[in-house]
Amino acid sequence: MMNLLKRIFGGGEQPNWEEILEKKPKIIDVRTPGEFKRGHVKGSVNIPLSDLGAHIGKLRKTDKPVITCCASGNRSGAAARKLEALGVEAYNGGPWQRVAQMVKK
Repeated sequence: MMNLLKRIFGGGEQPNWEEILEKKPKIIDVRTPGEFKRGHVKGSVNIPLSDLGAHIGKLRKTDKPVITCCASGNRSGAAARKLEALGVEAYNGGPWQRVAQMVKK
């Protein structure tokens, strides 16, 4: 039960963000276009969670990791899990504001 809660809400061991950022990851914002328009990580790409399946082929071809983000971390977590299950190196960055701060460092 606890592992399920950690997978849904985060927690536990965190990825080495410094190492991931050194690889110049692709940042995918899985919010709606309207949400994305109101603010997003500079250089991120907007692919709403509902449209992610249509972009899997393109994402599999990239040699860079993917960091997903959204408003709270819920949708980005689902997106990262889906991408990982399909063979894409993906990490849940959580809220887009947090990812924006990580990228600035």
